[in-house]
Amino acid sequence: MPSTSLPDTVKASISDKEQLKLLQDLVTLGGQSHLLDAFSKTKDTSKLQTLAAQLVKLNKGYAEGGLLGYIKKAKKLLEDSKNGVNPLDGWIPSIPQGEKFDLGTDKYDSTEQEGIKLLGKVGFVLVAGGLGERLGYNGAKIGLPTESTTGTLYIQYYCEYIKALERKYVTSNGKYLPLCIMVSNDTKIPTMKLLKENKCFGLKRRQIYIVQQGDGVPALTDNDAHFALDDEGFKVVTKPHGHGDIHSLMYQEGVTKEWQDKLGIEYIVFFQDTNGLAFHTLPLMLGVSIQRNFIMNSLCVPRKAKQAIGGIARLTNSKTGQERTVNVEYNQLDPLLRSTEEFKDGDINDDTGFSPFPGNINQLVFQLDAYNKVLRRTKGFMPDFVNPKYKDESKTIFKKPTRLECMMQEFPTVLNADESKRVGFTQAAAEICFSPVKNAVADGVALQANGTPAGTAATGEADQYAAQRIFLRNIGVKIDDAKPVVYNGIQVIPGPAIVLKPDFACCPGELKVKFPTPEKVKISSQSTLVVRGSGVTIESLDLDGCLVVDVDRGETAVVRDLKVKNPGWVQRPVKDSKDEVIQMRGFIIDRKDAKYVEVHVDPNKSDADRVDDTSIAPESPYEVEGGMCGVNFGGSKKPDDSECSICTIS
Repeated sequence: MPSTSLPDTVKASISDKEQLKLLQDLVTLGGQSHLLDAFSKTKDTSKLQTLAAQLVKLNKGYAEGGLLGYIKKAKKLLEDSKNGVNPLDGWIPSIPQGEKFDLGTDKYDSTEQEGIKLLGKVGFVLVAGGLGERLGYNGAKIGLPTESTTGTLYIQYYCEYIKALERKYVTSNGKYLPLCIMVSNDTKIPTMKLLKENKCFGLKRRQIYIVQQGDGVPALTDNDAHFALDDEGFKVVTKPHGHGDIHSLMYQEGVTKEWQDKLGIEYIVFFQDTNGLAFHTLPLMLGVSIQRNFIMNSLCVPRKAKQAIGGIARLTNSKTGQERTVNVEYNQLDPLLRSTEEFKDGDINDDTGFSPFPGNINQLVFQLDAYNKVLRRTKGFMPDFVNPKYKDESKTIFKKPTRLECMMQEFPTVLNADESKRVGFTQAAAEICFSPVKNAVADGVALQANGTPAGTAATGEADQYAAQRIFLRNIGVKIDDAKPVVYNGIQVIPGPAIVLKPDFACCPGELKVKFPTPEKVKISSQSTLVVRGSGVTIESLDLDGCLVVDVDRGETAVVRDLKVKNPGWVQRPVKDSKDEVIQMRGFIIDRKDAKYVEVHVDPNKSDADRVDDTSIAPESPYEVEGGMCGVNFGGSKKPDDSECSICTIS
């Protein structure tokens, strides 16, 4: 066909001028003539129109030059990959600036206390784009339970934490702590369903914002960036563009600008969907950000040399002197270090027994004013990269289609020279801040056999109990650990199972007040302790069994000289279950007996929190304004794009 025009049969089949123009540009300028191969054989006008409509949508979804810009960038990155171009060439590594902490030290305590002062001025960004298919779960991962003792879901825990901070630390009337959730096409509906059915878990609808990733980006079959098509040839195969999209979505929707201007938010924290330990060290990170005047602060964990986790490093360009503190993937870090005289032995452990380059876990705190200034300048675009898997050394054929992607932690790469000096890290032990649930049981068994954290539902739950035991032991509570057990091949220490709700204590620094005489508290290895309520104080307790303390807001309860001995709640192994949640854990809880200490509010008592916009009649529709990118959840902003419409879930 002529390189300057489409066949007449194609022109006659597509009446939409935008679709026709884009198709012609892709064929004649983008080298995508294969897009018409199926039509030339079948002359199926309807399917061609569907393809053209999809291309327009994908074109709008890639903000940096549309699909032609995507193709141009992909060709350059694929060429560099084929030629072995190292993106780190010319960059000299050095140890980054930041702070390392051990729980129980004066440094930890004082920094945490400084950060606590800012807990009433924090916005939350949940990057929740994934389904739980890898875990054997047919739903959004944020709908999984964090632990089985109370059945609290991840999204529920995050909302309860935010609500607890709001009640304790927000002092201005009419202000609230916002939560933004980034969803995908796959997770939007299940996320909305969770929020509707649970009335936002106590949050007001107006404080939840939804931003949505688009339909992804075209998968690429070769170094010429040809779009991959389905078997029929009438649909472009797409893949996710990556969580780096969150920054451009925040800019496009004006989310963080509104948070700063209207809510007085000063810091924002980005966190991922299934790390139940995510917020234990938030005050610590805020304290470091204040002390160091950081624009961006990455939460890190101690990292063994050559461990398969990215390391934070400061890089200096040998020609320009430009500095940036970024995550360097583990397989790139060692050769980069070996290229220098200072680190000629590569990535090795120092006197602490760990690498001086801490492990990045992708929990980020930003100073909001500076963050918004960067967004205005860059529109939130993160640099793309490509990682094709080649069939052979010729690097001409891919094992499977690849795509361009971007990551949210690449934010330092778009900073100017002065801003780059204000990037660093906060390091704490993984046991108190990082235990993601991301792997299927079989994969977790293999990882654990190699000495690597399993990252399964069973270990994620066990680690939550363990973190609370660590915090309580740190202040002097006497706790005996249970013996290790194995569930479906995964070894865990099952208890004692301790669940301290955020309204009781939202960080280690609050526990000293809640346990004023910790030496008088003893918890046996087979025990379960659940505490909910800001008005609860535990002075003296001897627990050998299960104790549930459940106290409503505005009420108080003091546990003093209480001895509890009962059969308790016991984990029982389950090898096969039709219940996905039980199957991925490998156990159920046999609730034999428990002691309950309960103080509940008179249902007739006035409570402002009971009369707000979370009160939704079961038969009423649940409306969220916005289409592809979303807006304030339940807010008043009207969609500008004609493609946006009211999404109603009833």
